[in-house]
Amino acid sequence: MAENIMERLNRIGAEKKIADFRVKQKQDYEFKKRYAYIRAWEFYNEAAKRDLNVHVSVGGLDSITLFMFLRSIGINAPGVSVSILEDVSIQRVHKQLGIERLKSAVRYLDENGTEHRWKKPEILQEFGFPVLSKEIAGKIETLQHPTEKNKTVRHAIITGETGEFGGYRKNTRMKLSNKWLEKFGGYENENEGVNYSIPNFKVSSKCCYYLKEKPCDDWAKEHNSVPYLGLMASEGGRRAKSLMINGCNYFGKTTVRSAPFAIFNRQDILQLALELEVPVPEIYGTIERKDDGTLYTTKAQRTGCSMCGFGLHLEKRPHRFDLLKERNPKEWEYWMYNCCTDDKTGERYGWARVLDYINVDYKEKTADSTQ
Repeated sequence: MAENIMERLNRIGAEKKIADFRVKQKQDYEFKKRYAYIRAWEFYNEAAKRDLNVHVSVGGLDSITLFMFLRSIGINAPGVSVSILEDVSIQRVHKQLGIERLKSAVRYLDENGTEHRWKKPEILQEFGFPVLSKEIAGKIETLQHPTEKNKTVRHAIITGETGEFGGYRKNTRMKLSNKWLEKFGGYENENEGVNYSIPNFKVSSKCCYYLKEKPCDDWAKEHNSVPYLGLMASEGGRRAKSLMINGCNYFGKTTVRSAPFAIFNRQDILQLALELEVPVPEIYGTIERKDDGTLYTTKAQRTGCSMCGFGLHLEKRPHRFDLLKERNPKEWEYWMYNCCTDDKTGERYGWARVLDYINVDYKEKTADSTQ
């Protein structure tokens, strides 16, 4: 009988690995920088032993800093990115650093053999909007597409109760929070005897896959290369536990990657960016220091793909959609109101429908609204 998740975690000593990782996270900056140096070179040397090339997957400030850090320690790995997805100021820095620009994944070949690649509006229309977080969107997407095979997973998403593979646990993190169950759990009303709502739009994490992950994976296969990634466990999300258990460098059966900054926090990244004189994209503003010594960026603290909704509900205003409106009102209007077509009514709609549903404000405050 195949082992369940709890049995596997016990076998690999996951609890101790996580505890050891957290000890490293608490070390000072100089320790972490030295640790990143050691792990980066270990990955490089192990990849060479396996006849693998290496590259850096580059996006925002964290991975730009990683790219320059690797150069500073003698690892001249090429950088690759689907830069068109990023803010224009990030694109300019990519060009300045010589990052190779990739195109989105191929959607289909026409009768003449011409490649037609995925575009963001097509993905939003066909699969749905990247909302809340990658993990939550994936769960909602599972609820939207029920099959006999995912029946146990759907039950866990609604109730937190796992089946045999999950060790028959209750109250697990598989369960959506009550807040989002109320909004998105209605697909299982009949099966679970509940009375949740169903949104009038689709939700998906496929945008990341077709526009960013698959192009980078395809490039890596073509060049027999494995990536350095600018991931940090301190950012949380579904990758945090994986980083804690597997560490900075991982050579698995299907996944090989290095995350030299895995034990870093935001302060460590910004400190290193200052030391390396990293060109900071305009969207972040500049790196400054508060009176208590805390480093911060004067504009955006985090960025992602242009008009990506992951994490937007956690941002204070002006949030990233507000900032796009300031920079490019026409683009903002397109994504907010015109990027998709309602299959039932033919009405054009966009992110405004989504943000209204999850109660994220995007409208300008008027004199009436402040009274």
